[in-house]
Amino acid sequence: MKQPALFLWLLLGVCCVSLSAQSEKYSVSWDSLDQRPTPQWWKDAKFGIFVFWGPASVPAFAPRGEYAEWYWYWIEHAETRGPACRDFHQKTYGESFEYADFLPLFKGEFFDPTQWAGLFEKSGAKYVVLNAKHHDGYTMWPSKEANQSWGRRWNSLETGPRRDVVGEVADAVRRTDLRFGVYYSLYEWFNPLYVSDVNLFVEKLYFPQFKDLMTRYQPEIIFVDGEWDHGNEIWRSNELLAWLFNESPARESVVVNDRWFKGSRHKHGGYYTTEYGSGLEGATHPWEENRAIGKSYGFNRAELAEDYSSAQELVLMLVDIVSRGGNLLLDVGPAADGSIPVIMQDRLLEMGRWLETNGDAIYGPTPWKQSCQWSSGTI
Repeated sequence: MKQPALFLWLLLGVCCVSLSAQSEKYSVSWDSLDQRPTPQWWKDAKFGIFVFWGPASVPAFAPRGEYAEWYWYWIEHAETRGPACRDFHQKTYGESFEYADFLPLFKGEFFDPTQWAGLFEKSGAKYVVLNAKHHDGYTMWPSKEANQSWGRRWNSLETGPRRDVVGEVADAVRRTDLRFGVYYSLYEWFNPLYVSDVNLFVEKLYFPQFKDLMTRYQPEIIFVDGEWDHGNEIWRSNELLAWLFNESPARESVVVNDRWFKGSRHKHGGYYTTEYGSGLEGATHPWEENRAIGKSYGFNRAELAEDYSSAQELVLMLVDIVSRGGNLLLDVGPAADGSIPVIMQDRLLEMGRWLETNGDAIYGPTPWKQSCQWSSGTI
């Protein structure tokens, strides 16, 4: 090889190594991952919509004040929250009726993602977070890992509504001005692989399934949950986040929450989360309060009108949260047929009317250097 050609090949090699090093901006260390700034679009958005829909929307039951999307867990573990769900299940469906037997009843005949997206846009929200997989392990998109680990068809395209719910909602939301995100549970209550070998579950299900979800739909918000049983030595979530921030199709604009392993809340993540609380006081890190309009994320037929927050309460909640630097993620729980209960639609539309007039005071502002929200008013 002639000398000039050799020089060019060496120079090209150095450039490739340099570009590769630049592309791997974040390492697997939490110190490195925590350096990634939270995308400005999320900090300006202030208001998002959470959507919980799945097989548990068929029984749609829990004692008032409890989460109806935990129905399967409640009927299997009556000792933890009392026998109400188990008694209801046996009386209504029979003792031999399994959770999987709800799938033929989970039809989604009124599921209209365009109508959903239009409603959410009218609410004044700026982003949507859809349940892609809850703790029951049932996926709202065609996941081969779900089928393999459960040993049966366990996704919304092959059972239930027989539609790619994540894909359809993502497309509908992106035809509006809203951003699209997903909720994803790390653990699964009764997954045979999780119960028998959690390390194999992480390797064979969590890692490839998470990457599949991110690559297919490129969500801009990732709300993970169900992390509390294991530390990062089991979940190895830092490895996935390094991939997400460096290589995934959503790496430029994606924002992630703080539920990546036991003890990670309010320590790691693009934004911190609170749930049915009052948010964080005096926090300098981006944060989000998430809650439903009622007392349950999944639709609960046992709830009464007084269990739902009024539009005035929701507006005051939003104003308070934004004044202290937070975002509000407000949940709706569609019925099994895919319709959003009218009382939930009404609350969202009322919030939208208020935001149409007052939105300039909500979107984009930053908190004052010192909060006096619940003080005597002096600084």
